[in-house]
Amino acid sequence: MNDRFANVAPLARSLLALIFIIAGVQKISGYAGTQGYMEMMGVSGALLPLVIAVEVLGGLALLVGFQARLAAVLLAGFTVIAGTIFHLVPSFEMEAMAAQGEVIHFMKNLAITGGLIMVIIFGAGSWSADNRRSGAAISAG
Repeated sequence: MNDRFANVAPLARSLLALIFIIAGVQKISGYAGTQGYMEMMGVSGALLPLVIAVEVLGGLALLVGFQARLAAVLLAGFTVIAGTIFHLVPSFEMEAMAAQGEVIHFMKNLAITGGLIMVIIFGAGSWSADNRRSGAAISAG
């Protein structure tokens, strides 16, 4: 891994992780509303605990760099699926301006997935549980 990338990876990982951690916590605090929205979109509200677990636990794993590649794979898959169900598909049934907003949200999900793919390819970088466990030392460059 490029030393400069390894040194900035913890910041990038943290920013990606915060998206999921905050979203998961918001779903906990607005549980009934989120469950109702999921059902309105044709997704079983019974899946909400799983969604919260993926977001919060996956986000925390990414944040500390624990099994970061696995966490990134799970979060990337989740992000593409959720973006498709909650943003892309509904955009086909909306007026132009509302549809444009949903497509932008979907594209944001794809950008997040791109960041997660970087974690999948290059790993957690320095200052991560993964590097600490493997004994890997990354020199500052």
